[in-house]
Amino acid sequence: MGQNITLVAQDGHAFAAYEAGQPEQPYALVVVQEIFGVNEHIRHVCEGFAAKGFHVIAPALFDRAQPGTELGYDKAGIEIGLNLRSQIPLEKTLLDLQACAAALKSKKVGIIGYCWGGTLAWQAACNTNAFAAAVGWYGAGIAASRNQTPHCPVELHFGGQDHSISHMDVTAIREAQPNIEIFVYDDAEHGFGCAERSSFNSDAYELAQKRSVHFLEAHLRR
Repeated sequence: MGQNITLVAQDGHAFAAYEAGQPEQPYALVVVQEIFGVNEHIRHVCEGFAAKGFHVIAPALFDRAQPGTELGYDKAGIEIGLNLRSQIPLEKTLLDLQACAAALKSKKVGIIGYCWGGTLAWQAACNTNAFAAAVGWYGAGIAASRNQTPHCPVELHFGGQDHSISHMDVTAIREAQPNIEIFVYDDAEHGFGCAERSSFNSDAYELAQKRSVHFLEAHLRR
């Protein structure tokens, strides 16, 4: 089982994080939360990667606005999460992600994120040099920043029935980033990788997870 730890970003901000796996494991990975905090689902994600050979850290990004936040997948949780997200500047969040990468103490660190975290994984790939590979699942903000240049290999996953990310958005990302591998799961909705959501799609999840692990392993081998 994992453990709760405390890390400090470059600007002096102390924040909680969930750590799973051991430092001697072959791969190092930062897992980035949805807008629901480092909740039971995200801890489960961390444990899953740890079981596959990853040393994992998931930062509690909401600590900059409201420490200790864990939200449910209901309307109230969505509203609170969106409000908290709006209070935290991107540059501050990137400091937290970079602190996690440094704490993993590996020459090659990957990053994977979901929902808000999917967008943040993209932003971290483009605006820092901390990561050797980045994976984003249903990141709704990627299309708006699609012309940025990533500093590491990136893989993206989207649901074909995601009403918050249009087919036009995915097409625009493909056109702006022809060298990035992008997968669309035709029958999947937003949040298809989370078993706690009604939109969970086990087939899409299994395939996206297999692809993500393969991609990360290929780029993070020490």
